[in-house]
Order: sequence, then C-alpha cells, then structure tokens
Amino acid sequence: MRLSQHEIRKRAIEFADKWKDESRERAEAQSFWNDFFEVFGVPRKRVATFDEPVKKSDGRDGFIDLLWRGTLIVEHKSRGGNLDKAYGLATDYFPGLKEAELPRYVLVCDFVISEFSY
Repeated sequence: MRLSQHEIRKRAIEFADKWKDESRERAEAQSFWNDFFEVFGVPRKRVATFDEPVKKSDGRDGFIDLLWRGTLIVEHKSRGGNLDKAYGLATDYFPGLKEAELPRYVLVCDFVISEFSY
C-alpha cells in the first residue's frame, strides 16, 4: 500500500522523536534502520541486508552495516563518531561488490537527526 505524503511526514516525525536520544551503534543501529524503512511503509528485509560480508579494498574481510544492492550502502557509527572516516570505510567496500550491486548513494549516520522542515 502506497503511503500518503501526510502519513510519511507523520511517521518521520515519530521516528525522529523515538530516536533523538539514542547513541549506541552496536545496541541499536539495526533497529534504527528497520524503523527508518517503516517510515516509508517498506519492510527493511524486502530491500536491504545487514552485516553483508565483503572484501575491502585492502583485501581484508569486512561487513557492510546495511546494503540495498544497487541503491544504498550505509555505514553507521555511535553518536559523535567520525563520519568522514565512516564514508571512507563505506567506499572501501566498493571493490568487493559486483557492478550491479554498487550503490548510487552512500549514507553515513551517527544517530544525530538534524532538524528538518516539512
């Protein structure tokens, strides 16, 4: 079922309020992303996987925090984490992905939800 803009906006506000005080990546990142996809009425399991194993650019094993093949790669850190470093880590995974799996978007997150207008 397609959600209205009004419903998505309502869910986004509820999401932001629910997660505004969270800070711990290991404890809550996966729940955060499950809730994020539900803002749009999409079950996360329908489009994305967690902890996807991949070879990094240096040949070592790594695990992508969240991968939506061909669309999005997410690297999640605890609140205050270095997002520049997180971006570098996310892009280090690219050589281990097949061409069709390469994401259009890279998203790094540390639970900080900036104010937004609607």
